[in-house]
Amino acid sequence: MNILNLVRDNIKALKPYTSARDEYQQINGEMVFLDANENPFNNGMNRYPDPKQELLKAELSKIKQVAPENILLGNGSDEALDLILRAFCEPNKDKVITLPPTYGMYQVLANINALEVVEVPLTASFNLQVSKILKISNAKVLFLCSPNNPTGNSFNPLDMERLLRAFQGIVVLDEAYIDFSEQKSWLQRLEEFPNLVITQTFSKAFGLAGIRLGICYASKDIVSILNNIKPPYNINTLTQSAALKRLKNLTEIASEIELIKSERALLTSTLKTIQFISKVHPSQANFLLVKMDDAQMRYKQLVEKGIVVRNRSTQFGCENCLRLTVGTPKENQNLINTLKDLQ
Repeated sequence: MNILNLVRDNIKALKPYTSARDEYQQINGEMVFLDANENPFNNGMNRYPDPKQELLKAELSKIKQVAPENILLGNGSDEALDLILRAFCEPNKDKVITLPPTYGMYQVLANINALEVVEVPLTASFNLQVSKILKISNAKVLFLCSPNNPTGNSFNPLDMERLLRAFQGIVVLDEAYIDFSEQKSWLQRLEEFPNLVITQTFSKAFGLAGIRLGICYASKDIVSILNNIKPPYNINTLTQSAALKRLKNLTEIASEIELIKSERALLTSTLKTIQFISKVHPSQANFLLVKMDDAQMRYKQLVEKGIVVRNRSTQFGCENCLRLTVGTPKENQNLINTLKDLQ
């Protein structure tokens, strides 16, 4: 598959903007920056951030075993997803495929970019309908979320591989929750599939939702295209510094992940004993999708007790379901005690 054939013509012809900091070669010694019309007085933040995020990409490259040229960073994963649609999909002409119930921003971003959205719902057990997906002709982008939000399950790897080999557009695999899954990331197979784009995030396992940093892994060709259309200084200095600092604490991150998984198992077994809960869906993420008698009533009751969860009842196949994020042991015990008191 020639990825360039999928790119919009105006994007292929685009002459990208180059920032002042893209135009010079670093030499030994301290540099005098008189190129970007910055305030020259040093307060720690008076200079523009590194537009290429080289230090951060180098650190991610070591951890993830992916070359820096295969990494693009975004202001949240949503920016990366938006860039993909802008690069490959012609407004008012092209279409994308989503698999409800799934992350709602795929639909929103497609609507913003004036794209047709074709929905192929998951099965009753929240699995992929591969044959139905592949019957859709001329779709430019397919969104896969595994582990899936809001259902929590990971998709069958054989089904995913079949899609990657047969789908004639870009396959976006959202791995926001991969660190909580028993399945391996597809990162190590990135080079096998030129049409595969994997997005991950600092918001979940890394515990940095507040800095809004998303990661996109793809072929050098795709990353080069996305770099051409991204804002020049899209990742600010504070965000880059916070991410680098967090990546120095991988042992702490791993410990937090294991505790979340342990608490997830405890919540799963305990919630099944509550009378008005009819199903706790298996989860490979840091949340549980829980079916109950009256989700809206239970949601209001929990809010009145100071506990905020997410009502997913309007999503396909999620009738009367609340999505419960796995919190700290203390928070989880509070949730359990509150739910038991509601009986």
